[in-house]
Amino acid sequence: MENLIFAILLLPLAGFIINGLFGKQLPKNVVGGIATLVVFISFCIAGYIFLNFDKDSQPVIVRAFEWFRINGVQVNFSFQIDQLSLMMVMIITGIGSLIHLYSIGYMHNDSGFHRFFAYLNLFIFMMLLLVMGSNYVILFIGWEGVGLCSYLLIGFWYKNAEYGKAARKAFIMNRIGDLGLLMGIFMIAFHTNALDFLSVAQNASKFELNGTIIIFICASLFIGAVGKSAQIPLFTWLPDAMAGPTPVSALIHAATMVTAGIYLVVRSNFLYVLAPTVMDGILFTGLLTALIAAFFALRQNDIKKVLAYSTVSQLGFMVVALGAGAYTAAMFHLMTHAFFKALLFLGSGSVIHAMGGEQDMRFMGGLKDKIKITHITFLIGTFAIAGMPLFSGMISKDEILVAAWAKNPIFWVILFLIAALTAAYMFRMYYLTFHGSFRGSEAQAKHMHESPLNMTVPLAILAVLSVVGGLINLPHIIAHGDYSRLQHWLSPILTESAKSQMEANLKGISITTEYFLIGITVLMFFAVWMFIKNRYVNKGKLPVDENAYTGWERLSAKKLYIDELYHAIIVRTVEGFGRAGKMFDNNVLDRVVHFIGDGAEESGKSMKKIQNGNVENYVLIMTLAIGFILIVNFILQ
Repeated sequence: MENLIFAILLLPLAGFIINGLFGKQLPKNVVGGIATLVVFISFCIAGYIFLNFDKDSQPVIVRAFEWFRINGVQVNFSFQIDQLSLMMVMIITGIGSLIHLYSIGYMHNDSGFHRFFAYLNLFIFMMLLLVMGSNYVILFIGWEGVGLCSYLLIGFWYKNAEYGKAARKAFIMNRIGDLGLLMGIFMIAFHTNALDFLSVAQNASKFELNGTIIIFICASLFIGAVGKSAQIPLFTWLPDAMAGPTPVSALIHAATMVTAGIYLVVRSNFLYVLAPTVMDGILFTGLLTALIAAFFALRQNDIKKVLAYSTVSQLGFMVVALGAGAYTAAMFHLMTHAFFKALLFLGSGSVIHAMGGEQDMRFMGGLKDKIKITHITFLIGTFAIAGMPLFSGMISKDEILVAAWAKNPIFWVILFLIAALTAAYMFRMYYLTFHGSFRGSEAQAKHMHESPLNMTVPLAILAVLSVVGGLINLPHIIAHGDYSRLQHWLSPILTESAKSQMEANLKGISITTEYFLIGITVLMFFAVWMFIKNRYVNKGKLPVDENAYTGWERLSAKKLYIDELYHAIIVRTVEGFGRAGKMFDNNVLDRVVHFIGDGAEESGKSMKKIQNGNVENYVLIMTLAIGFILIVNFILQ
């Protein structure tokens, strides 16, 4: 198994090296084929390990070498395969291979084709390093690696200055979160004398329940998660990440980067059960993020921006689950979200491909008969995220709603409202894109065509997963939890305290109450669906420019002016300090340096007059100097 684990990691790295060094000389199909194949083989290997793994299997630690040892803390370059890491590896490589295949068609005419696939392979490698590392140091290397890759891919079309700014924004905002993660890692090493997950878990009992130290550690780690998983206040980078090619959006939003924060908290559950104060803060952060992002998505006109804010909102759902101690529910929604969000982003890419690059829904409409496969798969993705009964998104989201009810019914009410907003903005996007009359140009109408097979096949596979993916973890009220397979699967990676907390929450809800909550959610879905259909199909309401909106619609379209607020308070402040520093440099430091230099130069010029080669002058100066010394010596005596 050791060689297989190394192969999962090294195959995407090999693809990066091959395409990075030789891709420019290779045919595009070969470049895309290599990049896709190495990720798919990694997925197959992970699948083989999965089939030989079960919920009772112990973690497998594979050590490459001892990296360093300092103050008794040993850090190995080693990897850990357990139920959590294996689940993440299969999501990353499975969804990742489909996105790679899709990208062959989507990026075929791009001049940077080989560079794009090299970056994609590197992205997969770094994310695998993050989830397979056996300690916080290896996790941090992968953490920084995906940050680098997101910068490279968001700014892939770097000749566009705005895309470059979006890449820098993502990079800088993530560095803020990364500082928190780094502080948490240092504190863990200092107080547990270890950094590998198993040892830290064993030593976690040293911390006082809800003590200052454990609160600081957990809060620091969560700051890192806030940056990577785009939670308030470090969330504005993710919608701007739409600047990159659409497959990049799918990879970041569905299978890699934004899931890292959720993984970090679940992996560190042995710490978070000791910090209930931080858990409450996590829950409130998720609630606020989910609500605000859903509100923003209601009046966006860019099809990718709607999906971007939906990602932020759905991540908020996962964070709420973490704060409620429902770790399995968070991971379950992470998985189903990977299915339907990858489908929706790739579907939007197919729409953009058909529209010749157009992303504004004001100029779409009537596409359902022109790109039928894209339409059907996109509708399935919309059903999944909006909460169609028995679809994957409905089942996983219901788990979070139940956990919220167990924590406090008020939290359920807020999440219920957010779920209604989710259905509203998703059906609005669907109907504006695929129904009504075509609002684009004649040239776009002539260009309209369905995407090639290498783009539609991934859509079809993801559509199937979006429908049946929820079957992996049916609600515990069905057959007394016998079909809650994911919950049983992840049980070994959770501490007894975490499991008992989850079980206590579930026991506090009667079967009747849970059926009632599910029924209300289903009724809400159909009510919102019919309302939006009536508004945008029957009444023919059309979107307008964001500046034409008024009231709450304008606030939604303008994202509550949060970007402008950040720019006014933070960016301009930093720029002001920069200008002040430049003025200090020019007017003070430069003058001091020039004064010293000019003084040396002038003294040199003065000495030049003395050093004229006249021996009589030298003797005179020497005599005067000796005389002066003697006089001073006489006076001092």
